[in-house]
Amino acid sequence: MTFFFEVFVSGLMVGIMYSLVALGFTLIFKASGVFNMAQGAMSLFASLALYGFLEQFFHFPFWLAFLCTVGVMTIIAYIIVFIILKPLVARPPLMLFMATFGVMYLLEGFGQSIYGTQAKGLEIGIPDNVYEVAGILISSFDLFFAVIAAALVGGLAWFFQKTRNGRALRAVSDDHEAALSVGIPLLKAWYLTWVIAGVVATVAGVAWGTRIGVQFSLSLIALKALPVLIIGGIDSIPGVIVAGLIVGAGENLGEVFIGPYVGGGIQTFFPYLMALAVLYFKPYGLFGKEIVERV
Repeated sequence: MTFFFEVFVSGLMVGIMYSLVALGFTLIFKASGVFNMAQGAMSLFASLALYGFLEQFFHFPFWLAFLCTVGVMTIIAYIIVFIILKPLVARPPLMLFMATFGVMYLLEGFGQSIYGTQAKGLEIGIPDNVYEVAGILISSFDLFFAVIAAALVGGLAWFFQKTRNGRALRAVSDDHEAALSVGIPLLKAWYLTWVIAGVVATVAGVAWGTRIGVQFSLSLIALKALPVLIIGGIDSIPGVIVAGLIVGAGENLGEVFIGPYVGGGIQTFFPYLMALAVLYFKPYGLFGKEIVERV
């Protein structure tokens, strides 16, 4: 039984990092209605930038390197919103969606030209210790990023509920035209959302870069976020957090207890089976808002 809970808790820790990637998708979709395919590439570029500030070009302490990386992601958010997306505001959503593909390839190519293509180890000064809690082994990395993720989600909840800018973003996400009619600037709201998504991408990039190294396959982690979005609901922040935990625990348990009977490798497709099952019963996800349109 202890082994079961150890596998379960390990899956929850991985699920937290899935949730971080999915959270960026949800923030941008809620504010602008754009499904941002560049979110994985943003996490990749953030981890590359952090590596550059920490080791490759500079030797800043972690806190300063992290702040510099957030600054870089803020500049990238400005370029995306005011140079790439602004001319497409009145265009069909499909064009905005395709533009994020261009952003994805742009970030990947720019990252390769500056930092090279070799995988890099990311050291942030946290000792790789293993602790035993109630007979369950937990990595210090997992504990650290679980606390960071919880603080990030709590901070976002406070921001959206208690601050003026947060309420403005909620208004934009509910109805763009109504928000414009009361004087909320749409592009500035989008920019703030992309900045927040950039911060989330930075945290996700640090988490994944520390866990598996800084490598260009990090951008593919966005594919693992898709089942999280489907299960939790693409417009629900609490939903993607819960769904990330479900996906992480589910794929770990499936790999350990079902994998031996089907030849292994179940982690690669089990989350998508879970997403299909949820789609059958809850097309908008477990926490998603059902959209009813009059025709």
